[in-house]
Amino acid sequence: MQSKDLLQLAEQFGNPLYVYDAEKIQSQYNRLSKAFSKVNKLRINYAMKALSNVAILQLLKEMGSGLDTVSIQEVMLGLHAGYEPEKIFYTPNGVSLEEIEEVNAMGVQINIDNLSILEQFGTKYPDVPVCIRINPHVMAGGNANISVGHIDSKFGISVHQLPHLVRIVENTKMNIVGIHMHTGSDILDIEVFLYAAEILFDAAKNFKNLEFLDFGSGFKVPYKKDDIETDIEELGKKLSKRFNAFCVEYGKELTLIFEPGKFLVSEAGFFLAKVNVVKQTTSTVFAGIDSGFNHLIRPMFYGSQHHIENISHPKGKERFYSVVGYICETDTFANNRRISEIKEGDILCFRNAGAYCFSMASNYNSRYKPAEVLWMNGEGHLIRAHETFEDLLKNQIPLPVAIPTV
Repeated sequence: MQSKDLLQLAEQFGNPLYVYDAEKIQSQYNRLSKAFSKVNKLRINYAMKALSNVAILQLLKEMGSGLDTVSIQEVMLGLHAGYEPEKIFYTPNGVSLEEIEEVNAMGVQINIDNLSILEQFGTKYPDVPVCIRINPHVMAGGNANISVGHIDSKFGISVHQLPHLVRIVENTKMNIVGIHMHTGSDILDIEVFLYAAEILFDAAKNFKNLEFLDFGSGFKVPYKKDDIETDIEELGKKLSKRFNAFCVEYGKELTLIFEPGKFLVSEAGFFLAKVNVVKQTTSTVFAGIDSGFNHLIRPMFYGSQHHIENISHPKGKERFYSVVGYICETDTFANNRRISEIKEGDILCFRNAGAYCFSMASNYNSRYKPAEVLWMNGEGHLIRAHETFEDLLKNQIPLPVAIPTV
C-alpha cells in the first residue's frame, strides 16, 4: 500500500484506524506453502489470536487455511466465519474440562497440554481423536512473555513426563492422532527450531496411530528497515527433508502442520493516528497522538519497535520525537525516534500492526476501540466500525434502586 491510499482511508473512515492489506496476507500464505512444497501433506492453520476479525478469517479460509484456536470463543468465531469443524484446531491452556467438553461437542480437533485433563478426558472420551502438546524444553522467542517452550513454561506436557503420558494413554485406550509443540514467537535461529523438531520426532515414536505432527510457528518477521527475519525458505528446505525421512521411519505419510499468526498478518497491518499536539519540554519533543496503549499495547508490553512514518509529510526534514499516547499514565510508542518533521494534524503510520495489535486493544480510560479496514483490490472495505458511546454502555446495568443517603 502507498501513503496516499492510507491518507485517503484515514479521511474516509476516521482515525485512529487499523488497515490490513489483503494482498500481503495472501502472499505470505503462498510463501509459506511454497517453502514446504516438498512435503506431500502440508496444512496451515492460522493462529487467529493474532487478529480475529471475521473478514480476515474468511479471507484465509478462501486460500485453504485451517484455524488454530485457543478458546471456545475463537472456535465459535471460526465456525461463524464458515470453517468446517475438522479444519479447526483447539489448543487451550489452563481451561476447565467443561470447556473442552463443550468444544469437543462442536467436532473440532482437541489438543491437550496437561496430564490431569488428559487423563480425565481420556477416561470419559477414549474414542475421541486427541492431539497432545509437548513442551520440548527449548528456550526460543524474542521476549520472555512469548517464549513458551522452556522448562519453566506453563504450556505443554514436559517431554520428560513422556513415560507418565504414555501410561495414561495405554490405561485409557485414548486415540492419539497428533503431537504438537510451540517453542515461542520471533524465532530467528532455524537450528533451534530444527533441534526442537528432533525432540518432537522422538516423542512421536511412542504413538502408533498418528496422523499429523504440528510444529507450531513463531517465525520472526521484520519490524524495521533492514531488520532480520526467519529464513522460511531455508527452514522449509531442511525441515521438509527431515520430515519426509521421519515419515519413512515411522512407516506412514503424516501431515505436517504449522500454525502461523504473526507471519501471515503482521506486515499486512497499518495503524493510523492523528497528531493532537507537538509538545517541547526542556529535553524532549513529544508528538502526542489520538491513541494510546489501549489501541496498541505491544511497545509498552513487549518493548516492541514499530516503524513510524509521518505519511502527511514523508519527505520533510527528519527530527527526533518521542511519540506518546493520550492515556493517563506513561504511554510511549517510541523514544527519540527520527521521523519526518511532525506538525499538529499530521497522520502517523505505525507499520507491522497486523498481529497482536487490535486483538489486544481495550477500552482503558473508557476510550473507544478503533475501526478496521481491509484493503482489497484497490479499495478499502470497512470490516469493523468505530465504537460509540452506546458500545461502552452495552452490558452495563445501572443500579435498580435509589442509592440510600448516609
